[in-house]
Amino acid sequence: MSPGVYGSVNDDDSIKTIHRALELGVTLFDTADVYGNGHNEELLGQALKGRRDQAIVATKFGFSPNFGPLSGHPDYVKKSIDESLRRLGMEYIDLYYQHRVDPNVPIEETVGAMSDLVKAGKVRFLGLSEAGASTIRRANSIHPISALQTEYSLWSRDVEEITPTLIELGTTLVAYSPLSRGFITGELRTFEDLADDDVRRWLPRFQGENFKKNVEIVDKIKEIALEKNCTPSQLAIAWTIANGALPIPGTKRIKNLEENTAAADVILTKEDLQRIESVSPKIAVAGERMPEDGMKAVNL
Repeated sequence: MSPGVYGSVNDDDSIKTIHRALELGVTLFDTADVYGNGHNEELLGQALKGRRDQAIVATKFGFSPNFGPLSGHPDYVKKSIDESLRRLGMEYIDLYYQHRVDPNVPIEETVGAMSDLVKAGKVRFLGLSEAGASTIRRANSIHPISALQTEYSLWSRDVEEITPTLIELGTTLVAYSPLSRGFITGELRTFEDLADDDVRRWLPRFQGENFKKNVEIVDKIKEIALEKNCTPSQLAIAWTIANGALPIPGTKRIKNLEENTAAADVILTKEDLQRIESVSPKIAVAGERMPEDGMKAVNL
């Protein structure tokens, strides 16, 4: 067992989940060098051994271990890719993200170094994570930015302000935490449902009165899901897809994986979307998605 962001994980179970994902037709697998301080990349590489051609692999660089200080320095970029490739046991990465923009290094310098990786055949496409519109434009002037990964869900919709920029540049919105870090699944009813080592205990939406108010919103989402003959998770993922994003829900369990992938079969009409908006409007959720000192978009 090794510690995870949302409690303990088991490598054997994780590998089985990845293999089941491949069987279900899932092709995009997202990781980062800082997840488990490299362990997650090693795990994914092990799971995809002999199956590399079935997967689109995305990973990220930027944070030092344990989500320490950022670096977007060109030398750091080139060092990071070699270490990720070694851990993954792969010759190239399909999509390489800067995990967060380093405010101390011009984005042009960082993306310039990333573009060198494309020329060297180590990376196929480039992405940014949690970046603002002006940063994305500056980066795209150096090399096409294929994807922006950011938190996007019914409860985290700040990125909608820059969606027109993404459409203009042909940049795909990749939505992490489309289930609002598991809140919309409906499985969490009290703060005590979170394990003692679960990072969500420190997130504003999971604390105090915010938790109680947000459970009430989830119950309304459940009612709509029941009418659509799907689960709240499937409804939330289908909503994300309907709004033009590519969701990447994370899970440790095959049961949840199978539930999440079935969301692709849920069709939401214009009327469905309007009703979802009425019970869970942009301003309804209680609490910010991150603490004030947490990781936020760098809007340069």
